Amino acid sequence: MTDANPVDPERVGSEESEPTGPRVTDKRRLDPETGKVRDTHSGSGAAVQAEVVSDVVADEALEVLEAEVVTEDEDVEEIVEGDDVHPDTTLAADLTRDLQRLQAEYVNYKKRVDRDRELHRDLAVASVVEALLPVLDDIHLARQHGDLEGGPFSAIADKLDGILTKIGVERYGQPGDTFDPNVHEALMHIEAELAEGTEGTTVVQVLQPGYRMGQRIIRVARVAVADPQT
Repeated sequence: MTDANPVDPERVGSEESEPTGPRVTDKRRLDPETGKVRDTHSGSGAAVQAEVVSDVVADEALEVLEAEVVTEDEDVEEIVEGDDVHPDTTLAADLTRDLQRLQAEYVNYKKRVDRDRELHRDLAVASVVEALLPVLDDIHLARQHGDLEGGPFSAIADKLDGILTKIGVERYGQPGDTFDPNVHEALMHIEAELAEGTEGTTVVQVLQPGYRMGQRIIRVARVAVADPQT
């Protein structure tokens, strides 16, 4: 019996005699069975060239990747070291402390200047009033004797009193006040009838009124005093 499709011996081993279908080419440089390096010249020239180019590109890519990793590690190390002892952080802390100290010194200086300004003002006013004391005493005596009633000088005396009140100067000392050595100076000690129930030394006559500005005594009141009858 004869085969329907005889095989041509000339076509045996040719490309047409090979079975059709997908072909798998193993391009690995190491033999998975022996572990040895395969002969790269056994393939075609194009395949070998493509494989060499592929290996070179892969090696270069690996070197670039390793260089980037090293660079990133160095940057991280610099940041970590900077967080510990970064000079900018130390400088910022020093400048902040200096600024806070300067601000505190300025606030204290402003308070001291304001306090000194008020003190100098009071001293200046007290000096002027102290220089005017003889005039003020004359006006007080004239008022006590009735010389200012209805005269033109009465308006001038009232204006002067208004100016003293405006700048904070107060005249004090009235008969019947309890004697206080801190604000009174007893020039005379006399016998006089005092109001019933009086227990202490009492002012009975104001010889020269006192003047004060706030808590500052410009001049104590000069008075005559009397003791209660026992």
